[in-house]
Amino acid sequence: MTYLGAHLSSSGGFYKMGKAALAMDANTFQCFVRNPRGARAKAVKPDDLEKLRVLLEENAFGPIVAHAPYIMNPCSKDEGIRELAGRMMAEDLALMEYLPGNYYNFHPGSHVGQGLETGCRQIADMLDQVVSPALKTTVLLETMAGKGSEIGGKFEDLRAIIDLASCGDRLGVCLDTCHVSDGGYDIAGNLEGVLEEFDKAIGLSRLKAIHINDSMNPLGAHKDRHAKIGEGTLGTDAIVRVITHPSLKHLPFLLETPDDDAGHAAEIAMLRQRIGERSQ
Repeated sequence: MTYLGAHLSSSGGFYKMGKAALAMDANTFQCFVRNPRGARAKAVKPDDLEKLRVLLEENAFGPIVAHAPYIMNPCSKDEGIRELAGRMMAEDLALMEYLPGNYYNFHPGSHVGQGLETGCRQIADMLDQVVSPALKTTVLLETMAGKGSEIGGKFEDLRAIIDLASCGDRLGVCLDTCHVSDGGYDIAGNLEGVLEEFDKAIGLSRLKAIHINDSMNPLGAHKDRHAKIGEGTLGTDAIVRVITHPSLKHLPFLLETPDDDAGHAAEIAMLRQRIGERSQ
């Protein structure tokens, strides 16, 4: 089974998101559990979350992904910002325990001149504070485009964080097709080579989810500008090769393309058709 979905708005509640996913023929989805550009958390409504849990089970959904807010920076120079990142992640993970067995994804952050080694250590320290052995949610580090002092533009960055964290055995990775291309990995022209690099640096067993986005930029641009599938420099064929790759096809694939629900539904329909054609 291919798990395809999109990033959905959680403004109407979690159960409503599940229904919206079904309406677009999705069987996974991603969402924010708080304001993506602020610190305000959404009120926890256990009944709403339980209704979603039942809907996901009844409709054979793959794992869903909660996304951390963009303002989270666990390797900031500012101690207060680092502490805020830890508090936000701890609160979000407590909410996700109502939906056990799913994923929480975050951008590792920017070391803002402190250096890669210091930044990785600060991220690992935060993770060790919030990722407990009893946690039923897997925390995912996202591959990034490598803008400025952004950590995660190289697979080795994420490996360093995993190795530094005492909870490293409970961490995974979310690969973003736009980010890795912008970061210099030729996922369109040499998918096998990129996966070999990932396996050598991190291990494919740690890859738990994939953001499927086309890119507005050429390979190695380090800019991070998502495009709709087929309207960027990667192209539809490259995205379909990612989704159908034997080592990846069991994962949840999530659109973060610049589109609304209707547009995402059209992209999902197109991708399902292309996947079917490729399997014939």
